[in-house]
Amino acid sequence: MAEENQEQQEQQEQQEQSGAGKKKLILFGGIGVGVILIIVVVIWLFTGSSKDASSPSGSAGDATTTVSADSGAPPEVGNALYVGMPRPFVFIVPGDARERTVQIKVQLMVRGEENEELAKRHIPLIEGTLHQVFSSSTAEELKTVEGKEKLRELALREVQAALEKVAGRGLVEQVLFTSMVMQ
Repeated sequence: MAEENQEQQEQQEQQEQSGAGKKKLILFGGIGVGVILIIVVVIWLFTGSSKDASSPSGSAGDATTTVSADSGAPPEVGNALYVGMPRPFVFIVPGDARERTVQIKVQLMVRGEENEELAKRHIPLIEGTLHQVFSSSTAEELKTVEGKEKLRELALREVQAALEKVAGRGLVEQVLFTSMVMQ
């Protein structure tokens, strides 16, 4: 009889332990589900607010602004779009002690989707013109901020002139150097 009582006590202890284990499992599972729900809500709130902010509303934050070009031509109205050149320009320029290798990455700012498509269509012409302009510079010019700005302005004028001959208008509003490395 004592053995039976002892077996019953052991069975009760095992049942209590398994019940406590199930309670812990349910507790931790509930906490995990709660954390996942909080993460989902936070992500939804952040992505939902960014979509609302980027939707076109016609307010003062609209991207259709008027900016005049350096050439004195009448400004065009439209979205500023950027056309990246497919490859960086790599060329050698003469320097005071030795020749230098220069790499420039360029993007063109145009206004409106029509000008963007025309600029993309004439990328070989633009690349050739820019390479010719860049190759005519010297290392001393490219070391200074003023020299880089003059080169950028000269590139803009030459690209606009080349596109004027082919497309009938300048298309490009700015030539932007996104990266310049000289070795």
